[in-house]
Amino acid sequence: MPYHEWFIEFENEPEDMVALAEKLDHSLQKQNSYYFDLIKGNVLQTLKITPVRSLGFQNYMKSIGKLGGQNKIPRLSNDRKIAEALSELKLVK
Repeated sequence: MPYHEWFIEFENEPEDMVALAEKLDHSLQKQNSYYFDLIKGNVLQTLKITPVRSLGFQNYMKSIGKLGGQNKIPRLSNDRKIAEALSELKLVK
């Protein structure tokens, strides 16, 4: 089943990543009834968190030639291009 995957660069990584993912997922379900229905209807799995190494997003932006104040990493993506690039650059843990 598909799922939302959050790539997060932590200053201090939480001790219990599963508990954090559950808390975020529950919050999303409370705020978005459509998301709630997809989870309860077994259309989506609960969200997953993938930790990013320190300076990982900055290094990714540098790798694509977009490092600078006017360039921002997209917050949402409907494909896996950024996820795959982060993995190829070994920026995920």
